[in-house]
Amino acid sequence: MESRVKFAGHSVHQMMIVFPLGLLGSAAIFDIIYLVSENSDWTQAAFYMIIVGCVSGLLAAVPGLLDWLVIPRGTRAKRIGLWHALGNVLVIGLFCASWILRYPDPATPPLRSLGLGFIGVGIAIVTGWLGGELVDRLGVGVDDGAHLNAPSSLTRHPAQGR
Repeated sequence: MESRVKFAGHSVHQMMIVFPLGLLGSAAIFDIIYLVSENSDWTQAAFYMIIVGCVSGLLAAVPGLLDWLVIPRGTRAKRIGLWHALGNVLVIGLFCASWILRYPDPATPPLRSLGLGFIGVGIAIVTGWLGGELVDRLGVGVDDGAHLNAPSSLTRHPAQGR
């Protein structure tokens, strides 16, 4: 099933998800470094990464939702897409809560704010796998007729033709 929201011939959702995944995952890694080093520079960086990760995650959800809406009802892809979306909303919610708890003092966040981020990363690993299942196994967001010698998406030629 070809993506409905594209830029330069590629799925916008798949391009955008790298930002929240990278930012939120890095924030959790920075929190681990803080716990080991007790250097608050790491939690201050994580504080800003979380807010940008949450905003970019919400922005990435828009083309994902638009693609999900056209998946036929009653299919495995529709169910997996729903779990993928709901899980990612939970991830964003956990990180937003973590950010709110950090807000009064980003240099020394409460341990529960770090825990929320770690739980969020754990869930993001599962929802990332579900996203991979949608693309790699179920063909969601893949051009119709895609193959190893398909022409560039920047040409006007369809993947299956020529």
